[in-house]
Amino acid sequence: MAPKARITAKATTTTKARARSEERRAEILRAAFEVIAERGYRGASLGAVAERVGLTQQGLLHYFPTKDALLVAVLDARDQWDAVPSNEIRLDLLGSLVEYNAMRPGIIQTFSALLGESVTDGHPAREYFTERYGSVREKFAAVLRVEYGDRLPGGLTPKAAAPLLVAVMDGLQYQWLLDPESVDMAGAFRDFLGLIGADSGGDSGNGGE
Repeated sequence: MAPKARITAKATTTTKARARSEERRAEILRAAFEVIAERGYRGASLGAVAERVGLTQQGLLHYFPTKDALLVAVLDARDQWDAVPSNEIRLDLLGSLVEYNAMRPGIIQTFSALLGESVTDGHPAREYFTERYGSVREKFAAVLRVEYGDRLPGGLTPKAAAPLLVAVMDGLQYQWLLDPESVDMAGAFRDFLGLIGADSGGDSGNGGE
């Protein structure tokens, strides 16, 4: 075989191998998503996921070296699967998003557990959550700006109000996970949306950019 043909054949083989690896990773992530939904955060062991895709646990570690790495990849994949174009996000749809999340307690449990752990230095999920929160704050500020302009009725700017919107959404998730019978997550979030849209009759003094 000529040198050029050998190089081409090698490149083709490498491309096919990479494609198979990506397909396998996607299959593992879908399986992990299903196991988490069925068994929750603690029940989603590497062994359970490996069994579902026909791998040994050691074989699974070739793709994801730790459970945390796998779970972070699941959350990242969920963000991509659930992604809505920024120009299609509306404030009134955020309540529907909270209702949708309530239908997936295993994933929300995983998200909340990793979020709590990620505040420690060196945690594998820290970068994911840091980048995610920065992106979400920007998106929510844009949504609020479309809805209210440069100032909300209470005086806050969209940029100042965005972290509060994120904090309420995630804080409600924790309360709901702990006591779902007592906390109506979607209802409470809609109540909050009503509050930020209500005119308080004066500037709060905290609305600076």
